[in-house]
Amino acid sequence: MACLFRAVVILASICCTTSLTVMERRDQFVEATNYLKKYGYLSIPLDPHVEPDLSSATVEEALRVFQRISNLHITGRIDRATIERMRGPRCGVEDPFNNKSMRYRRFGGVWRKRSLTYRIHSYTPDLGKEGTQRAIRSAFKYWSDVTPLSFKEVSYGRADLRISFHDQSTVVCNSPFDGRGVVLAHAEAPPSGMIHFDLDEQWTEGKYSGTNLRIVAAHEIGHALGLGHSQYSTALMAPHYRGYNPNFRLHSDDVRGIQSMYGARETDDSNSVDKAPPTTAPAPIDTPDPCTARLDAIILGPWRKTFAFSGDYFWTVTDAGYQQPIRINLLWKSVPGHINAAVHSPRTNKTYFFKGNKFWRYTGLRLDYGYPKQLTKLSPNIDAALYLEKNKKLVFIKGSQYWQWDEISYTDMSVYPKPLSNLFTGVPSNPDAAFTWKNSKIYLFKGQKYWRLNNQLRVESGYPLSIKERWMQCNY
Repeated sequence: MACLFRAVVILASICCTTSLTVMERRDQFVEATNYLKKYGYLSIPLDPHVEPDLSSATVEEALRVFQRISNLHITGRIDRATIERMRGPRCGVEDPFNNKSMRYRRFGGVWRKRSLTYRIHSYTPDLGKEGTQRAIRSAFKYWSDVTPLSFKEVSYGRADLRISFHDQSTVVCNSPFDGRGVVLAHAEAPPSGMIHFDLDEQWTEGKYSGTNLRIVAAHEIGHALGLGHSQYSTALMAPHYRGYNPNFRLHSDDVRGIQSMYGARETDDSNSVDKAPPTTAPAPIDTPDPCTARLDAIILGPWRKTFAFSGDYFWTVTDAGYQQPIRINLLWKSVPGHINAAVHSPRTNKTYFFKGNKFWRYTGLRLDYGYPKQLTKLSPNIDAALYLEKNKKLVFIKGSQYWQWDEISYTDMSVYPKPLSNLFTGVPSNPDAAFTWKNSKIYLFKGQKYWRLNNQLRVESGYPLSIKERWMQCNY
């Protein structure tokens, strides 16, 4: 109780949302500190009669570490984004990140043999026995593809790795589950071999809904092989589940970590998982790598999400980095690949795509009647387009010239094009992409660099910066 009273005293320095009541701030503080204690950000004394250190400085530092590895704005304060991330789906294993080293972490011991067996003791009814087996088999394949390890499923006897599903009412381990949401699964380090999944989750494969068993299983297998949590938010071994990616791949930190323990795989095919194919087809060779791809366009589009386009694909970009690319026409049907430009207008909720001398207009994800249409007032093959909040107009750029167009009022397009330098100061000509982002700042992209403009439409000091490092959160 004394700890709780002390917590109330320091709420003002930790919680930054002034509109909350004292009771709400206290509840958020208790929720956040319980999370930080549970997952290793705050140390818990071995003596149960000694209270944990919940001083302002200690909690603030723990919050900073959590925000850093979660790719949140680092404030050391309990804000909405921090609480929402803490409430998000994740692994039940601790992540005691207490330093700024971004190197992979080990977790317990290492298997001394290279041929391991696994047994699935129970299955999720969401996928059934065969569906569960396929997902688990393909999860093992991520690790056998990059190491000399091989994995064989057995149906009886004691296996090296033991997999089961149970809910919060089943007492089979020291870490009971919490119902649907938050903790999805957990595992123990070698030589335990224990891997448990929360039966209350909706386990799926090949769908964006529910929780993808293949990816979560691959994460937990990483623990069972001796890998700890990664501080790269886009790595498989990151603590938080990032959702289904049809073309999921291991992060370089995952590969470096597992190979530091078991070595790299030889070039032959002798170490596959039961010689079984993966549950999803390999990514086509034309799939762009968001870390190196040159952008065709970028928009702050529907649902206020950031969409980046390259070739026939697009991917979303979040504070945690990029999602895996998928084909453009899976979301915006009829839009061709290799577009010249795209722009979303928050004024009308219309999204425009440009290629050659044609343009497509969508309301949400629905193509408007009569489109695509021919460009009549603009030059074909424009370089970039963006929404200008200052005057609520669309700006189109080609080379060192630009056009402005009002979607609602009449615009005399005969006065265009005009020199781009009359509108923006310090930007390169022929940009690959441009847009206005959530912070109302304008960004222009060219090659592997980007520029940011201030409210006077001048390039800010310190730019250009790397797209790879800052936008895509690539660390390799």
